[in-house]
Amino acid sequence: MFGSNPDSAAHSNSGLPGNILIPFRFVWPYGGRRVFLTGSFTGWSEHILMSPMEGCPTAFQVICNLTPGYHQYKFNVDGEWRHDEHQPFVSGTYGVVNTVLLARESDIGPVIFSSDTPGRSNMEVDENMFVRPTATPDGMLREQISDADVQVSRHRISLFLSQHTAYELLPESGKVVALDVTLPVKQAFHILYEQGVSVAPLWDFGKGHFVGVLSAIDFILILRELGNHGSNLTEEELETHTILAWKDGKVRLNRQIEGSGRPYARQLINAGPYDSLKDVALKILQNKVSTVPIIHSSSPDGSFPQLLHLASLSGILKCICRHFKHSSSSLPILQQPICSVPLGTWVPKIGESSRLPFATLKPNASLGDALSMLVEADVSSVPIVDENDSLLDIYSRSDITSLAKDRAYAQIRLDEMSIHQALQLGQDATSPSGVFNGQRCQMCLSSDSLQKVMERLANPGVRRLVIVEAGSKRVEGIITLSDVFRFLLG
Repeated sequence: MFGSNPDSAAHSNSGLPGNILIPFRFVWPYGGRRVFLTGSFTGWSEHILMSPMEGCPTAFQVICNLTPGYHQYKFNVDGEWRHDEHQPFVSGTYGVVNTVLLARESDIGPVIFSSDTPGRSNMEVDENMFVRPTATPDGMLREQISDADVQVSRHRISLFLSQHTAYELLPESGKVVALDVTLPVKQAFHILYEQGVSVAPLWDFGKGHFVGVLSAIDFILILRELGNHGSNLTEEELETHTILAWKDGKVRLNRQIEGSGRPYARQLINAGPYDSLKDVALKILQNKVSTVPIIHSSSPDGSFPQLLHLASLSGILKCICRHFKHSSSSLPILQQPICSVPLGTWVPKIGESSRLPFATLKPNASLGDALSMLVEADVSSVPIVDENDSLLDIYSRSDITSLAKDRAYAQIRLDEMSIHQALQLGQDATSPSGVFNGQRCQMCLSSDSLQKVMERLANPGVRRLVIVEAGSKRVEGIITLSDVFRFLLG
């Protein structure tokens, strides 16, 4: 059916002289040992060898120079002809093939074939096959997600979450770390680091209730206070300064932070085991917290409460993925590429003023700059990039607990320590010295489906995915658990 020259490396059209050529990146993200590309632009007779992407060994890519217009293509994976089901495709002379339309910037109102109309070649078209496309970060034109698909998917997910309770989040076994409010802040800092957690509920023995949580943001604020020359809090006082005293003194800081747009809850946000998953998710989103303690009391007055679990969006998303795993077709939005779904924060393009600034830092930026950005820009993490804006690592709020190692927080100045040095403190003793731990960065491509992104975010410990360009790993955006739930719940 196709030509028999698998090692050819034809990377451009043999178009007419004077034709404009547009570089276009083809990506096969589904694994294999050897992957080739062929298409209408090679006359279906030559096969182009694709290269594994750095940092993503299961993804292959190649860049071809194509003339503006409509093209068909297909992949050969380990000797088997395949097409990408997550990209537009049609059926024709060469079987099921993917399609792409490249347009000049001056072209107005371009159209593409609808992926909902398989079984036709590019010669078998009618007016009903055309839909308006959406321009995406990788330069490709893709079908815009329909409002009907969004509403149907949201309704089914909302119905599922309303009919299931937080009780389903409880693990068969496990532990939950809670701290007494009379503990010194320094000791609490060490406990969270040693237990490998960044959030712990607070127990007040005198009141007989859980009264709040201690989180990584508390330690960020504490370290900023220690570095503030006008502060009344010193490193020596940290030895005896209790959690309760810190929480009381935090009211003053709250007023300052609220002025920059980030409110902090002053009372415990919690849920019961029989609250719906939808209610738990909304509590997390509306109060801008990472977890909600699941607390149960058999007494009418709420006395003798039991801490059962710390609920997170990750656990709720796992329930969604598990429930719809074998019926994903009932959620039309799942197969949409994330670049066509209105979620996440994306790097603004040149001349684009509608998007909010995207926060990144270079590795030589100070730790103080990173902490200020986490607090004042209302973000939970900051990608660390090189001079080409390629992803090196990521600094998150939870990374602050690594400063408890060997009492590092008492020996540093935030404006003198670089992010690179701070991240090295958190590396294991076996980690190579002087390099970033890129494995901490969970990445995805703009062409990845929403289902694939949701499944990765449902893994324990994964709170965000950095969207990168294939090959260069240039940062294009970031998608968090909160972004996904804000979209799913409308």
